[in-house]
Amino acid sequence: MDEGKQLQIRGISKAFGSQVVLDGIDLDLPLGSHTTVIGKSGIGKSVLLKCVAGLLPPDAGTVSINDDSTSQPPCSYMFQQNALFDSLTVEENVAMPLRERGAAKPAEIAERVGHLLEQLELAAAARKYPAEISGGMKKRVALARALITNPEVILFDEPTTGLDPQRKYAVFDMIRSYRRRFGFTVLMVSHDVPEVFEISDKVAWLDGGRIRFFGTPEELRTNPPEDLEPFLHPQLSPV
Repeated sequence: MDEGKQLQIRGISKAFGSQVVLDGIDLDLPLGSHTTVIGKSGIGKSVLLKCVAGLLPPDAGTVSINDDSTSQPPCSYMFQQNALFDSLTVEENVAMPLRERGAAKPAEIAERVGHLLEQLELAAAARKYPAEISGGMKKRVALARALITNPEVILFDEPTTGLDPQRKYAVFDMIRSYRRRFGFTVLMVSHDVPEVFEISDKVAWLDGGRIRFFGTPEELRTNPPEDLEPFLHPQLSPV
């Protein structure tokens, strides 16, 4: 973790018509760290991720590395359901971001994709289609596609949606392991509370368009805001 550099989110606001979803979000995330955003469904967690990624333009605010707002920090976005293209092979799915940018020659793309697939233990599946591989492998393919552009930040939008407990833990282990190996920063949205705290350095509670709590999982366990109590008990699922 590089404590000297931070992903800085400053004053991010977003409204849809008269509905204010984000109302001046500020967060400082050390590069290489893992922060999980929690909150009720429909509260704006995914909207925040999309604003950080540049997929959705905020009404106000900036995202930068150490206040350098001259360019959007290199971010990749990993969607809930992986968003793999069924008509493309594993290697073609992973190569797509590089081909879309047109910044590398075909031979270089093939080399980079092949190397990354080996690192994520996907080389044997390179020529297979998404329908021919397991759910766990699909998650790794989606992660490979996110990693292929060498991003500093990867945004995970509910990466364990629809998975049983065993597979959820497998996905968490994958994220933790590859974050340590590749050194990327994680900003994640998740409903898997408190399980996701085991891989998180910091937790941010989004409610009413603002961050109501930001701290370590231990700080949250020992001194939780009263309104956040239901999120800390597995038997009480967020609505």
